[in-house]
Amino acid sequence: MSSTLSTAAAITGIGEVGYSRSAPEQSELALELGAALLAISDAGLQPRDIDGLIPFGPAGACAEDIITNLGLGDLKFSAHTPLGGASAVAAIQCAALAIHAGLCRHVLVSLGRNGMERKIGARLNAFPQFKAVREFEQPSGMSAPAQLYAPMARRHMELFGTTSADFAEIALSTRLHAMRNPMALMTAPMIVEDHQASRVIADPLRLFDCSIESNGGAAFIVSTAQTAPDLAQHPVLVAGVAEGHPDEPLAISQRADLTTLGTARAAERAFAMAGIGPEDIDLAEIYDCFTYIVLCQIEDLGFCEKGEGGAFVQSGVLRPGGALPVNTHGGLLSQAHMAGYNHVTELVRQLRHAAGPAQVPGAQTGLVTGFGDMGDGAVAILRRG
Repeated sequence: MSSTLSTAAAITGIGEVGYSRSAPEQSELALELGAALLAISDAGLQPRDIDGLIPFGPAGACAEDIITNLGLGDLKFSAHTPLGGASAVAAIQCAALAIHAGLCRHVLVSLGRNGMERKIGARLNAFPQFKAVREFEQPSGMSAPAQLYAPMARRHMELFGTTSADFAEIALSTRLHAMRNPMALMTAPMIVEDHQASRVIADPLRLFDCSIESNGGAAFIVSTAQTAPDLAQHPVLVAGVAEGHPDEPLAISQRADLTTLGTARAAERAFAMAGIGPEDIDLAEIYDCFTYIVLCQIEDLGFCEKGEGGAFVQSGVLRPGGALPVNTHGGLLSQAHMAGYNHVTELVRQLRHAAGPAQVPGAQTGLVTGFGDMGDGAVAILRRG
């Protein structure tokens, strides 16, 4: 399957709309539909050309919402990939499989998000995997993501000597990228002292270790590779894609190893499918709900050994002009929290060589990850067609 699925699909259209941190003027559905229309137009398609749908779920729109409002024609395939922040990248795999099977030609993957009004608890409880949190974590006062992931970060610090200053470098490098992106919401300069002076949210995670809340919509189109060259944009091929889950995927507190995510398993499969290794990646868009999660994924992806993430990021490699620019749009930490859908759109923009001031010169191959709420991982390796 790996050899035939690789480059069977391409991302041909992207759309983003309404990024803000104020009370939204549009519903989540309206934001999702707006982004979907932009992605369809960007690909040079019409709504009637869309024959597959993977909307963000289960808390968001359903296929019927999109069919009705966009006036789609003969829809042949629909699905949800309810993996929280891993949903967008997992949807790339799902769409590629549907295309490879001949079910459809153009799959719309979309999200609308009202992060400023929908409470985090309501969002989390919509995902079925959170039932175990109520059994194991909530009795000890852990329910919000920062509380769930803080023990992971602390364990890494105790085992490997990782420091809060290492997390600060990730926040700073992400902000430097955001300052080059006119679509980013957080562009004020930041220094290490700003990070270290920010209040503790869940020890050891500080305010600037945490992603922002925001509103908006993001979408992309996954098409057959054969169709892609005839569309409006330079195609970006899906060279490798996979998802992976950690041991004991339902309860963080019950794991023997708190420092390895499902990303590690997904990365091994995605690199094998693409036929390349970490050394071949020009840039990476790494899911950044928290700075520690970025550091942990960097290790799980094979960019450095487990426990060496702190030294790796302190070398400046993630910054603009570094050997591995990470989150060139500003990520969830500084651009907007679009559950990782904006990570996909940014990588596509970079590989089209259309990222403006944020462009990584000569980028040919990139990697994007998703991180699900209980440690699920998804990895896609994309390359310029």
